[in-house]
Amino acid sequence: MELRHLEHFLAVADTGSFTRAAQTLHVVQSGVSATVKTLERELGSDLFTRTPQAVTLTAAGRAFLPRARETLDAARAAKDAVHQIQGTLHGTVTVGTQTSIHLVDMPGVLTALHGQHPSVLVRLRTAMAGSAGLAQQLRDGELDVSFLSLPGPPPADLDTRLLASVPTAVYVADSHPLAGQGQVSLAQLSKFPFIDSPPGYGNRTMVDQAFAAARLEREVTIEVADVGTAVNFVRSGLGISFLADFLVHDSTGLDTLQVTDHELRWELTVATASARRPSAATAAFLELLNERHPSPPSPAV
Repeated sequence: MELRHLEHFLAVADTGSFTRAAQTLHVVQSGVSATVKTLERELGSDLFTRTPQAVTLTAAGRAFLPRARETLDAARAAKDAVHQIQGTLHGTVTVGTQTSIHLVDMPGVLTALHGQHPSVLVRLRTAMAGSAGLAQQLRDGELDVSFLSLPGPPPADLDTRLLASVPTAVYVADSHPLAGQGQVSLAQLSKFPFIDSPPGYGNRTMVDQAFAAARLEREVTIEVADVGTAVNFVRSGLGISFLADFLVHDSTGLDTLQVTDHELRWELTVATASARRPSAATAAFLELLNERHPSPPSPAV
């Protein structure tokens, strides 16, 4: 069994496709298929179920997956040790990101990283399942580091650092019945349709938890995967939404309301999986991120 076999297996497992795996690895598809077949013969078991519609892991494949990642991580750590002795740094950092969230100067961080370590490649990935999906990709080893918005205590299996904590307000169209009131309660808001992200996104979870704690129900009539677009629907009078100010670049046609009985703060963290030691390349990325975006001071008690 060679490391190449594991790399090809993981590429297929992560992409769910031999074609996409070949594109990721920059090799021909037939080469990926042959390598995986060789691995399956050596193991004496099929690792994938192949249909015209999809390629999915078998029970054996699911059992093999974490061990394959651990083996490649160990090989990567060994290479890192040699490169550090040589004074060079190589490797790839796969980073989970969020759309419309510009609190982190990602271009600046990547420019600094490239200046110090030009041989490090960074891949940015988004998840349609929001922060919940990104967190799961961290656990599965598909991401090395991710920016997350997860309300409440951080998961025990993730190492997180707070990057930002910002208040949110309720945005309504200036023609909305609540416009001009200034302050409202959750009970008042529950009578109107909401525009929000799908379940799994941090801002959606934050608001859902607030209404559940108040024993109130609300109706989300429009779900948008890119929270930055929610304000356009609000302006059109299609619903109301909890938004942080940095998401609203133009307040024309809008009014903001403060909630009197519950403070909702949106938090952004950077996270890695506790069970996986960050590679040297990932550690370099995190170090530069910490220099440029230190954690905010704790609020005064």
